[in-house]
Amino acid sequence: MNRLLLLHGAIGAKDQFGVLHKLLSAGMEVHIMNFTGHGGGEIPDEPFTIDMFARDIIAYLDSNNIDEINIFGYSMGGYAALYAALNNLGRIGKIFTLATKFEWTPEIAEREIKMLDADKMKMKVPKFAQELAKRHGEDKWETLLQKTADMMTGLGNKNVLTAELLNLVNNEVLVGIGDSDKMVSLEETITAFRALPNANLIVLPATPHPIEMADSTRLAAEIKRFFE
Repeated sequence: MNRLLLLHGAIGAKDQFGVLHKLLSAGMEVHIMNFTGHGGGEIPDEPFTIDMFARDIIAYLDSNNIDEINIFGYSMGGYAALYAALNNLGRIGKIFTLATKFEWTPEIAEREIKMLDADKMKMKVPKFAQELAKRHGEDKWETLLQKTADMMTGLGNKNVLTAELLNLVNNEVLVGIGDSDKMVSLEETITAFRALPNANLIVLPATPHPIEMADSTRLAAEIKRFFE
């Protein structure tokens, strides 16, 4: 049976894939996991890095006796999947990324981390802050935000998936973006698509950045089509 692993984005968790998991489970063995420190898991003392999250993927495969798996990676999940494929040949099959941010500079990182200020969230978007507290734990979500911000600062200083490195990823990849995404540009997505040697590009209509706002039925159909 076709195996597929769904990977969440930064400050996300596997519970966001409830509907998509159900839609994909017919005819496909679907796996979901939380990255280290997400979804209520213990937050480590060491910094969050893409390398850590890539190791999470391989550890999940090892613990479930899976030799190779296809991956749908949303946002940071797509970035981690490509990084894992680059460094673990033979373990990752086809990859479908959606809303993955490929361009990182100090200026971009600074802009992104402004949206991860816990105090401002509680004041300006209290409902979202409550969702994060529920998803990650009342005593953990603010630490999660800070560690994610620090990781983004690190990516701004050193992008670990440059065009030159993407050119070394030989996996079949479908690079996806929503046409209403305000966080990820079409230009950076096309640049990544062109750098990958075995890739195709898909633009989903009426789709903003948050995975919860994507048309799950349409997305599930595109995922099935790519991984069939």
